[in-house]
Amino acid sequence: MDYNDDNIFFKILNKKLSTDIIMENEHAIAFHDIVPQAPIHILIIPKGKYVKYDDFLNKASKDEIYHFFKLINQLVQDYDLENTGYRLITNAGRNANQEVPHLHFHLLAGKNLGKM
Repeated sequence: MDYNDDNIFFKILNKKLSTDIIMENEHAIAFHDIVPQAPIHILIIPKGKYVKYDDFLNKASKDEIYHFFKLINQLVQDYDLENTGYRLITNAGRNANQEVPHLHFHLLAGKNLGKM
């Protein structure tokens, strides 16, 4: 899967599509999923062009990686999820059914999410 500038997250990052950004730092943004699978379903994306997790880890700077995960940690704290629990998921590639060729994590919480 190659990066494609026509993907929805690239359009959000470049203000060609609007969304309510709930948190942002210099290297990442977070916003609510438009088709939530849990009461809390937040998408977190890096601002750089990375297709999937291994692409991000191999190509991003240490600063980008740090601020990406710092934003996720801040969401967990702000929503008090360290006490109630949460699921953090990323799909990587065809067999994982990755739909958008831009790295994104799903933060799901707000109910019992069931077993994996």
